[in-house]
Amino acid sequence: MTGHAALARANFETGCNCAQAVLCAYPELLPRETAMKLGASLGGGIGRLREVCGAVSAMVLLAGLLYADTDIPTHERKQAHYARVQELAHRFQSAHGSYLCRDLLAGVETMPGGAPEARTAQYYAKRPCAGLCESAAALFDAYVQENPPEKQP
Repeated sequence: MTGHAALARANFETGCNCAQAVLCAYPELLPRETAMKLGASLGGGIGRLREVCGAVSAMVLLAGLLYADTDIPTHERKQAHYARVQELAHRFQSAHGSYLCRDLLAGVETMPGGAPEARTAQYYAKRPCAGLCESAAALFDAYVQENPPEKQP
């Protein structure tokens, strides 16, 4: 397990949502305050809509920070970046069967509606989310290791 992965798990276990947990595990890429704000809307599969897992959303935001152009990209550069995002999502899907929150939580009894559930021992015991945050950070780190970002001038 990488330091980022352990930090992502710990962040979730201390109350961050899944996206915040992963984003805040990379203080070298963005300040905690920014990570908390960026990730706030993405938890629970985008505001608890159970769409794309917030940990996966965080991975692709981090990919943008490391790899995306700062100017309007050419068609080829945009295509290459989208391929990178898809690769990250597929790696997560290969590891966990899906990148959709509702699929990842299948079989887990959750409260209906849009309100977040209270963080209790029972909450943490029944959910895979801390491990998914840990995995997302580990997968992202492995990807970066295999695909070092270009040096910026």
